Amino acid sequence: MLAHDSAATAIDPVALADGLARGFAARAAAQQGFPAENHRELHASGYLRLLLPRDQGGTEGGLLPMVRAQERLAQGDAATALVVSMALVVMGKLREDRPWPAEVFAEVCGGMLRDGGAINNCVTEPELGSISRGGIPRSRATPVDGGWLVEGHKIFVTGAPALRWFLTAVVLPPSGAAPDGELATAIVAAGSPGLRIVDSWDGAMSLRGSGNSDVFYDKVFVPDRLMVERVPIGQRQGSAGGKASAPGLGPWSLAISAVYLGIGQAALEAACDYANTRVPTALGQPIAGQLHIQQRIGEMQAVLLAARATLHETARLWTERPDLRAELPARIAAAKYLCTNAACTATEHGLRVAGGFSLTAALPLERHFRDARAGLFQPPQDDLALGVIGRAALARRCGADTAP
Repeated sequence: MLAHDSAATAIDPVALADGLARGFAARAAAQQGFPAENHRELHASGYLRLLLPRDQGGTEGGLLPMVRAQERLAQGDAATALVVSMALVVMGKLREDRPWPAEVFAEVCGGMLRDGGAINNCVTEPELGSISRGGIPRSRATPVDGGWLVEGHKIFVTGAPALRWFLTAVVLPPSGAAPDGELATAIVAAGSPGLRIVDSWDGAMSLRGSGNSDVFYDKVFVPDRLMVERVPIGQRQGSAGGKASAPGLGPWSLAISAVYLGIGQAALEAACDYANTRVPTALGQPIAGQLHIQQRIGEMQAVLLAARATLHETARLWTERPDLRAELPARIAAAKYLCTNAACTATEHGLRVAGGFSLTAALPLERHFRDARAGLFQPPQDDLALGVIGRAALARRCGADTAP
């Protein structure tokens, strides 16, 4: 039973995330495998309803409130928060653009509202990598009576054990209108016959509870109504849209940046707690009084404050200044770059504050250090992010009077 009835509208996402994060943090250190209990609590508390639009029974959290909430959720358990942020990226775009038939969107939202679970894109494959880099998936859909049979193998499907819907990139066979075939999205329901999830993430370096699994499709039936976003392969590049559509540059990807900022903040708080309570016998007082400790804590705080300011200002501008949206992909890239690198910097300094104790499971610092590194490989990666930022700066100056 949900904690909020369908009439509830006044939900504070940050306060709700705060309560959930406390419970997540309490079990994170001893967590083994996928944290299914966390995801049950996300549904029971009504937090997942913040992803859904009001016209579909959701409570529709806004961009900045959800960015702030996701940072707080990640301080409790970053792996769980990342699954939610991935779903926010998908659902945020769906609820704003409405690219699907209304009855299909209602079916997808209704399934999440009723049964819980998240939603994510399933695009990356072992041989070709992500289609965002230009590859054509090998996963195929064959027409049958009433729909399609999907066959293929996807990797790095974040949150797979908790997904209600798998938005699976497939290729449809050639037709008169599409001689090279079509690229399409198959909306695959969790539990569909032939859908198999394999835990290939156990023991990974970072975000071990994110369920970043392999997913196999063995003639999974998908009704024709759930085969959406069909685009002739020859038109694929032209349909990719503007800069805001590029991987990691849409507004809701700020929620992913917030997860890594949350990791850095959790490391800061853990390091402060350690420094305030650690009293070596040779010193006779907490190490927090030592200048070199204060300086390390200061650097952690400084990089996190700078990243947070950029993240929140970018979310605010997207919401309040629609006229600037064409210019904001570079800011979104900057927020991602700053948040992930701030998390890496902060967590490394956290290790140095606590010394050898930081390498043990007695403190969460080693987990935060490991988890922060996953952000380096989240799109856009640093080289691509800096390229976007640099091109935007150059374009602004193009044709300007630059004489001294």
